[in-house]
Amino acid sequence: MPTLGAPSLADNPSLEPQSTATAPSARRKRTALEVLREIKQPKVAVMVALGFASGLPFLLTANTFGYWLRDYGTSLAAIGFISWVGFAYAFKVYWSPLVDRIDVPLLGRLGRRRGWILLCQILVAIGLLGMATVGTADGLAAIGAFALLTAFASATQDIAIDAWRIESASDADEVGLMTSAAQVGYRVALIITDALIIAAAARVGWGMSYVAMAVLMVLCMIATLFAAEPARAEVVLHQRLPLWTLRGLADAIAGPFIDFFAKHKVTGLLMLLMVALYRLPDFVMGPMYNPYYHDLGLSKDTVAWVRGSFGLVATFFGIAAAGLSALRLGFLPTLIAGLVLEGFGTAAFALLSINAGTTVFAAVMTLDAFAQSFAGVALVTYMSGLTSLGYTATQYAMLSSIYALLGKFLKGFSGIAVETLMPIYGLLGAYARAFVVTGLTAVPPLLLLLLLWRVQNFKR
Repeated sequence: MPTLGAPSLADNPSLEPQSTATAPSARRKRTALEVLREIKQPKVAVMVALGFASGLPFLLTANTFGYWLRDYGTSLAAIGFISWVGFAYAFKVYWSPLVDRIDVPLLGRLGRRRGWILLCQILVAIGLLGMATVGTADGLAAIGAFALLTAFASATQDIAIDAWRIESASDADEVGLMTSAAQVGYRVALIITDALIIAAAARVGWGMSYVAMAVLMVLCMIATLFAAEPARAEVVLHQRLPLWTLRGLADAIAGPFIDFFAKHKVTGLLMLLMVALYRLPDFVMGPMYNPYYHDLGLSKDTVAWVRGSFGLVATFFGIAAAGLSALRLGFLPTLIAGLVLEGFGTAAFALLSINAGTTVFAAVMTLDAFAQSFAGVALVTYMSGLTSLGYTATQYAMLSSIYALLGKFLKGFSGIAVETLMPIYGLLGAYARAFVVTGLTAVPPLLLLLLLWRVQNFKR
């Protein structure tokens, strides 16, 4: 049960998310030990692997891609703008009804969720191989096009994997367990694509390193083949009207949103605004992290070693801490803690402009890895509980698009922001001030969370 006076999941179902399976009021709250015993389930192992598949392409079209471009002398402004290929993650809600309602030709025999996942994994592998093949020698247009294909396929894969994760859970606690499992795989993928690939690039070049990532994506297809299609979701989905009928099309497009606001009413707007702002501290300076390390003079091996050791351990601790906090304290306190950590973790990178020694770098990376994994689990678990069976893919895509949209837009200007500050503060001073200001973007969503908590207690 929640402690420290924190609101319980069952206190006010209009404000706290409910599982797509069983409402909290209809079941006994399981202990942390009981939930942990369920880690032995095969679907949890599959979820780790699918989480890895989801995380693998993300940085390869974002931060790591920026490192590659900076290595070849691309301007910070260009790196910032090309990061807009990541808008695919913010706009995925527009094609998510297709993932909810249509089976993929041929691959659809695997089931609706698995068919889409496998198709997208094939396209991601093709996109990564394309990036590796064309490189940067002939400008940014060709490699940018393959990066866009990779991001689009990855975003669509996320729609299907997120739906599979939520629909495969039997209740709210298991949603949290599956979310933590997904985050473990996701964060391991981020370590590989944000650390090991840098060490590999220093030895075999960026092209061969991206080929290796394409091979890993092919291996992820094995997990898709071993996954079991969520049977109860299949029943609900196939009871919906066909997409090619007028009523079916209207339900596919408008139904998820009508259902969401019917459940949460006006408070739903407050929830959506909070979700939209929650990850700004993480997103806004995203394209500048690796160029920052480059301009600090940190070697690729140092960056890879710190991320793969301190960063990896801190990531696992962050995931475990967030899962335990959500189970024992409730969703809103966990979201608040994650946001505070996120703000401090981002602002701490300013310290490297003063001292970029290995010890300080390791400390900053440890704090940031813990903060980002904690905040990530907190938000994903919260959003997962806001979905309804039958609209899972579209509703979760709506929520994840909302939390990505503003950050993805603003990060495109991160390079210009640093270059604008350079004449006044110098290169490293410009980076430092940009990171501090980005850390302060945690304040508005923090105020919204406190307001949500107050509204919830008033409703009680």
